[in-house]
Amino acid sequence: MPKYVIEREIPGAGAMTRDNLHEAAEKSCSVLRNLGPAIQWVESYVTDDKIYCVYIAPNKALIEQHAREGGFPANRISEVRSIIDPTTAD
Repeated sequence: MPKYVIEREIPGAGAMTRDNLHEAAEKSCSVLRNLGPAIQWVESYVTDDKIYCVYIAPNKALIEQHAREGGFPANRISEVRSIIDPTTAD
């Protein structure tokens, strides 16, 4: 199944409190439950003004639907083509 990186422009994301992050995660999980098991949230990285999320889904359209239903921005959705790490150099 394809893996995607979603770039969400959220000014001040890095200053979100633990409670704010909890609420966002709770909302995302609620939408995911309604969409079914075909879409999975892997993890997210919070930076100063963006959140980068990693999802597994059969297509980009399902990720866009998750964003719409959750009220989250999805400014850029990129399909992962390859994964490298330090062991790739071995």
